[in-house]
Amino acid sequence: MATATVHRATPADVDEIVRIQSGTWEAAYATLVPAEALAQLRSEEARKAWTAAVEAGHGQVFVATEGEWTVGFCAAAIAVPPEQAAPPTGPTLEPGAWAEVSALLVEPRWGRRGHGGRLLATAAAGLRDAGAVYGLAWVPEADEASRRFYAHAGWEPDGTVRVLDTGAGELREVRITGSLDLHLEH
Repeated sequence: MATATVHRATPADVDEIVRIQSGTWEAAYATLVPAEALAQLRSEEARKAWTAAVEAGHGQVFVATEGEWTVGFCAAAIAVPPEQAAPPTGPTLEPGAWAEVSALLVEPRWGRRGHGGRLLATAAAGLRDAGAVYGLAWVPEADEASRRFYAHAGWEPDGTVRVLDTGAGELREVRITGSLDLHLEH
């Protein structure tokens, strides 16, 4: 098996991030998101947005590789404390104690090889270093695979749901929250 690694994204990784996001969403969410919205993930605007995110430095964008292949990515940053989301335990948290994982995707053909866990653990370590204690992610309600992934990391739905207008209907997402104190199991 080839060596699996995670590294901080650079501008040279942007094309692979765009490819992975668009391909994975097209495979996983074709019945949830209209084709026009999925097509936007391959647009020049999407490429510019990812370039800006990678170059900004205020968040964490990482890519996972296996051998010579880029297989997944994660984007996360310090977040505004979520309304109604109490930490699982502990005192009231200061601003900056929450981080949001805005994207964590691994191409399906590279799934179940630990890439998602390595990405989340690496991002969590960087976010902890920045002062965050807890993380949150929004996951389509129908995405059982992502919900199981986060549950394995100890993150669970906190009861909050949001509904996004896709332009051709609505997409329900659940908020998943949990500790950033994650450790890889070998």
